[in-house]
Amino acid sequence: MSRNLAGQRIAILATDGFEQSELTEPHKALSAAGADVSIVSVRPGRIQGMQHHERGDSVAVTELIAEASPSAFAGLVLPGGVANPDELRTNQAAVAFARTFIQSGKPVGAICHGPWTLIEADVVRGRTVTSWPSLKTDLRNAGATWVDQEVVVDGNLVTSRKPADLPAFCRAFIDLLEGGTTTPNASGDTASKAVAASQNQEPLQEQIQTWGEESPAEANTVDEFNFSQEHTFISATDSR
Repeated sequence: MSRNLAGQRIAILATDGFEQSELTEPHKALSAAGADVSIVSVRPGRIQGMQHHERGDSVAVTELIAEASPSAFAGLVLPGGVANPDELRTNQAAVAFARTFIQSGKPVGAICHGPWTLIEADVVRGRTVTSWPSLKTDLRNAGATWVDQEVVVDGNLVTSRKPADLPAFCRAFIDLLEGGTTTPNASGDTASKAVAASQNQEPLQEQIQTWGEESPAEANTVDEFNFSQEHTFISATDSR
């Protein structure tokens, strides 16, 4: 089925420590469908991606969260990684940005650890969602119903667990964009099916820069990023 998102602007909200494929694959899928995709972040320059435990590519920021307006975008993507959403959920502007999309009924896609920002925004209460398993208790404590599915659609919210779920995640998110805004708190049929199924289930090329190819100034900036134990990205037991 052909996709046509021409004229739609989509924000990908991320900062250092994003899981690389969870940003680049939605970016590719949305761009291929005709959307205009912007990388929105908390600081200018480039943000550093991760490939599980290893440093990946850096990506150019195209818009600052302090200057970005949700009204300018048709939808929002929240990639995972650990340090990325952990920093975003402490940034009031980033949390408010994400909250506005949910409350206005615009499509939001969050994968892996991405829902952390939505928990902080207090917009998962009453929702059926999925995520990386370590967020299960956080989401339940925030009032959500957590299920172990590759993709869950609940109203205007699409969630997935990990990079392997990206094809389903991208398809579902683009489907929502093609349908436009939805009732913010309406639980779709997909969410109901996900709950039932879980009971029977075991448990950009221009913007991307490969690590090692930075200019000296950019390399110094990345070196300042804290890769200490305090910001362990994925534990040895969190292998995908």
